[in-house]
Amino acid sequence: MDPDAVLARALRSVAGGASLSVAVLDTATGATTAYGNGSYHTASIVKVGILATLLLRAQDAGRGPGAPELALAAPMIEHSDNASATALWKTIGGARGFDSGVRRLGLTRTRGGANGEWGLTRTTAGDQLALLRAVFGTDSELAPASRRVLTALMAQVVPGQAWGVSAAGSSWALKNGWLPRGSAARWTVNSIGRVTTGAGSRLIAVLSEGHTTLPAGIAVTEAAARAAVTATGGTG
Repeated sequence: MDPDAVLARALRSVAGGASLSVAVLDTATGATTAYGNGSYHTASIVKVGILATLLLRAQDAGRGPGAPELALAAPMIEHSDNASATALWKTIGGARGFDSGVRRLGLTRTRGGANGEWGLTRTTAGDQLALLRAVFGTDSELAPASRRVLTALMAQVVPGQAWGVSAAGSSWALKNGWLPRGSAARWTVNSIGRVTTGAGSRLIAVLSEGHTTLPAGIAVTEAAARAAVTATGGTG
C-alpha cells in the first residue's frame, strides 16, 4: 500500500480535533512520506534553525563557534532556554538573518517571527524535514563539525523534554516545541528529530496545533511519530 495512504489513515485516528502535519524520511532508502502541508508556528523547534544559522555564520568567517556562543547554544537546545535563544536570535541578525540561513539549508516555506518573536516563526513539516536532513545527513552546507555540535546537543535534551518523536525509537536526537495560543489557550505542540528503530534510522517532523492541553498534544505527537515509522516499514 502507498506509504502516504498508510500514514494518512493512521493519523486520522490519532489527531482528534487538532491540526496535524507529519513528514518522515527513511535514511537508508531516502524515501519520504508525508501528511499535510500546512504552515504552523514553530514554538521552540526554531532553536535548531537558530543554531544551524549561527554555525553557518561561523563557517563563513572561517572559524568554529566560540565559547560564549556554545555557552548559549547548549542551554537553548538541551533545556529549551528562551533567554539563550533570544540572545542568539539577535546574534544571527533576527528574522532576516534566520531566513537567510535556513534558505541555504533548503527551507523554502519558513519565515522568521517578526519583532523578535522567534517562537512565532512559521514553518512546514516538509521544511523541518529538510532541516533535519541538513543536520543529520552528509549532503549539507553545514560542515561535519557543525553537524556534530547540533546532533550532540539534540541527543542531550533533558529528560522532561525528551518526549515526542523519541516514542518511535530506541535512541533519539530531538528538539520539541510547545506554546499556548489564542484566547482559548489551545496548544501548539511540535517535535522534530532522528530516531533509531529495529528497521533503521528515521528523520521525523511532527507539527500540530489546536490541542486542549499540553499532555494531549504530546500524546498526539508521539502517536504520530509511531505511525510515521510504521508507514515507512518500521515497527512503530
